Amino acid sequence: MAKDSYLVGLIGSGIGPSLSPALHQREADRQGLRYLYRLIDIDVVGVPPQAVGELVRAARDLGFDGLNITHPCKQLVIEHLDVLAPQAEALGAVNTVVFEADGRAVGHNTDVTGFAASFARGLPDAPLQRVVQLGAGGAGAAVAHATLTLGAGRVTVVDAVAERAVELAGSLNRHFGAGRAVAAGLDRLPDLLTGADGLVHATPTGMAAHPGLPVPAELLHPGLWVAEVVYRPLETELVRTARAEGCAVLDGGGMAVFQAVDAFRLFTGRQPDSARMLADIAELAGSSAGRVV
Repeated sequence: MAKDSYLVGLIGSGIGPSLSPALHQREADRQGLRYLYRLIDIDVVGVPPQAVGELVRAARDLGFDGLNITHPCKQLVIEHLDVLAPQAEALGAVNTVVFEADGRAVGHNTDVTGFAASFARGLPDAPLQRVVQLGAGGAGAAVAHATLTLGAGRVTVVDAVAERAVELAGSLNRHFGAGRAVAAGLDRLPDLLTGADGLVHATPTGMAAHPGLPVPAELLHPGLWVAEVVYRPLETELVRTARAEGCAVLDGGGMAVFQAVDAFRLFTGRQPDSARMLADIAELAGSSAGRVV
């Protein structure tokens, strides 16, 4: 007999403004489910990111059905899980943990499908020959995989930690074929963006807890599309500035919705309505989520 009551949560840093609880709970209400979504903010709890394993174990012991995982714990959580779904294993990053009936904690990644669905919906005709991605962490690995799956010719990965960019580029080349990804330093951004078709932003900069612009405004130009991963707030400084510079811009709301759609299905075994959830995030954030703006 299917359950009608669920307890889930989100582990991360600075997650107070997250729209995930409302997104999940609104859809659960429409489906007649009792659904409680708790925020577990490591800053509020007062523990370092490395304590994510203890938090996962505590959630399992307390009867949680599953967890979403966000910055900065998507990679750190892996060693504390029992099983990884193939996509999460390939990425080396987890954003969804399901506690199964036998007690196993299974790691999934719904960021890949979430970004791909949002991009295909919001920027369907965007050129993809030369893509620059800023950020090579957990979210960066997912969106780079999604971008190449969508048909990008080559993704240049740029990260403040050079070794992390090199590692991600190597992983992408092993998965998609030699030459599909390269790593570059931050000092090359001006030249790279001049000739790029698009910029994917996958760092925490722009989040409510990490405000700011991840690239100098003068590097943005009308021939460049910009896809944002941050969705708290939907209109980040990058989205606002890129729009003012004439770029086609995709906010992070669509990715947030489509990854939540997949996570909701993993938690409950029920299919949520993505159209209703897109309307929800637009209402909650006061913007047209996941669209060119």
